[in-house]
Amino acid sequence: MENIYLFMLIAITVLAIADIIVGVSNDAINFLNSAIGSKVLSLRTIMIVASLGIFIGAVFSSGMMEVARKGIFVPAQFEFGEIMLIFMAVMITDILLLDFFNTLGLPTSTTVSIVFNLLGAAVVMALIKIGAHDTQTFADLGTYINKEKAITIISGILLSVFIAFTVGAIVQWISRAIFTFNFEKKIKHFGVIFGGVALTAITYFIFLKGLKGTPYYSELKEVLEGNEVFIIVGSFIFWTLFSVIFEKLTKKTVLLVVIAIGTFGLALAFSGNDLVNFIGVPMAAYHSYEAWIASGMDTTMSMAVLDKKVPAEPLLLFIAGSIMVLTLWFSKKAKTVAETELSLSRQGETHEKFQPNALSRAVVKGSSSLSKYLGAIVPESLQKSIATSFQKPDDAIALTKDQSIDAPAFDMIRASVNLMVAGVLIAIATSMKLPLSTTYVTFMVAMGTSLADKAWGRESAVYRVAGVLNVIAGWFGTAIGAFIAAGTVVYLINWNPKVMIPILLLITVFLLYRNYKSHKNSSNKTIEEDSLKETGSRSVQGVIIESASNIASVVKRGNLIYTNAMKGLAKQDLALLKKNKKQIGKLSDEVDSLRDNIFYFIKNLDETSLRASSFYINILGYLQDMTQSLEYISKTSHKHVNNNHKKLKFSQIKELKEVDGALETLFNDTKTAFDSHSFEQIGSIINRKKEIFDLVTDKIVKQVARTRTEESSPKNTTLYFGLLLETKDLLTATMNLLEEYYNSHDSSVEPAKLPDNID
Repeated sequence: MENIYLFMLIAITVLAIADIIVGVSNDAINFLNSAIGSKVLSLRTIMIVASLGIFIGAVFSSGMMEVARKGIFVPAQFEFGEIMLIFMAVMITDILLLDFFNTLGLPTSTTVSIVFNLLGAAVVMALIKIGAHDTQTFADLGTYINKEKAITIISGILLSVFIAFTVGAIVQWISRAIFTFNFEKKIKHFGVIFGGVALTAITYFIFLKGLKGTPYYSELKEVLEGNEVFIIVGSFIFWTLFSVIFEKLTKKTVLLVVIAIGTFGLALAFSGNDLVNFIGVPMAAYHSYEAWIASGMDTTMSMAVLDKKVPAEPLLLFIAGSIMVLTLWFSKKAKTVAETELSLSRQGETHEKFQPNALSRAVVKGSSSLSKYLGAIVPESLQKSIATSFQKPDDAIALTKDQSIDAPAFDMIRASVNLMVAGVLIAIATSMKLPLSTTYVTFMVAMGTSLADKAWGRESAVYRVAGVLNVIAGWFGTAIGAFIAAGTVVYLINWNPKVMIPILLLITVFLLYRNYKSHKNSSNKTIEEDSLKETGSRSVQGVIIESASNIASVVKRGNLIYTNAMKGLAKQDLALLKKNKKQIGKLSDEVDSLRDNIFYFIKNLDETSLRASSFYINILGYLQDMTQSLEYISKTSHKHVNNNHKKLKFSQIKELKEVDGALETLFNDTKTAFDSHSFEQIGSIINRKKEIFDLVTDKIVKQVARTRTEESSPKNTTLYFGLLLETKDLLTATMNLLEEYYNSHDSSVEPAKLPDNID
């Protein structure tokens, strides 16, 4: 049986390495996003600075390793074999849970995950022990769990959400009120003071307070304690002078240094605080195994040995730090998770990742009502003064949602506040040996500063609030999921360790590989050839040329969607109709996206090219009409077959194919004209308008006659009339678009007239 424990120790060690990788992939947002979002430093510089912080923080860590050993459960109440099962279950569930959130691109807390994994596994193991004893009952569960410490940890984590959000919002509001959005002017006068305060806070709380969480604090204790005031004043004078010299020599703002040192300090704090989440359990398992060997392999020995303090393991810390740094550089999932926070804190418009829900709408409406109430009691003069500080520059260029992704998400003032506040809060928690969630703190600080900076305006508030609520819900999901999953796994392992451990490890490997492939496939998706593209031209002729590819794409894809709808009906092919419904949904979303950018298109037009806006708006309107008709045809066809209604009659299918053939010829000729920019051919296409309309009208008349004499299915009649009437609407929208193009191109090149026989 002793071989199983050696195998478990090896497996726990391997899982720990994987856990570091998935954990850092999720927590990378904590110290990268502020620097990445402001785009004031190159990505390479940011990565180098963060890597140094992580490595140094890891090597000098170990002060919080006690959490995994005795912070959640009472080790003396468990035997060696039981402790090893707990640790095994915790590592399996922790890595799977974190990797799941990484794949979704949602930030979660590695601290919450490990704490509730330990709690869940310990509770279930305690219940198993209680069930095996005749004298113990459920009331004895408290003797196995370190209730006071667990409650302190959990309440501290939950409280940090409110504190981080509030402090972040207050500090950012004050900073913005002082510097405004035109901070370049005021930064010349007050920048060195702001830099001195920020750098003093970062150095004191990160480097000095943070030392309390390390085993090296005792050597510096006499020098530091009692001299805090002198250290703070001295740091402020030093950093203020440094700021003056830096700005004089480089002609650049000291905020660059604040962001760089803040990123370093936050990475340092993260590593010192969160390393326990990755290697705390493996180190505890290793020390347990050592004690078991020393006891003569007594499996029933009490694990009271875990109550004792253990020396730091420099080699393990060095290895862990190296793995964390390598993960930071090479993890693609870290970038996916980072995109979530950046999208929620971006100052401008962007592609919102979350959809509004009833709760987010209620929060926004409630906040608006509260704002109106406060506005009624605050003096109007004060309101105007505050509003001036938060006024955006008038000369700001209106960026589209796609363009905003490449632009800075926020300015250096907000980036500095994010780093300063988050770093200070995490360092305070580390000095108190509280396993504070760095994810909760940094995320909520970023959300608080976003709110104070009015990044959540009327246009985006419901989306951003919905995103924050989704992330917070995910945090509760992490806690509940970790508790249940770890408890379930430890129960299964306890049932038969030799059988269940290999099975669970194989399942873990399979799930990790599947998630890796899924994320890789979604990350490698390229823009399809027929995807619709925004126009950036500022003239009618330019818009005509640039829009031609979109017209050709919609016509090509619309032709295929219409044909597949008819095929699906004829063959009762539900799979084809379901796929077709997804295709029209995607096309409709792309057209809606183009319409969403009309504001930016008009804003950036030259005054001499305003006629282009009218043309572009009309074109998008006709494209939307076309997609709405195709959407109706696709959905009703799918619904008819999905509900298992009677198949259309042969004569009806034959007539629909005849209409489909006429439309296919029309769409193919239209696509050819737009692909080759042969806009003069549009006139001949428009000439066939009456012919195609007459064809559809004839089919409607025939169906009326059939309905009066031979048709027996109300559903078939409704479907058939619906398809033909919507086809007429599709033709109308298409012809309107062609005529708009013909007229606009004609007038922008040379005088001409539409064919005389156009109805």
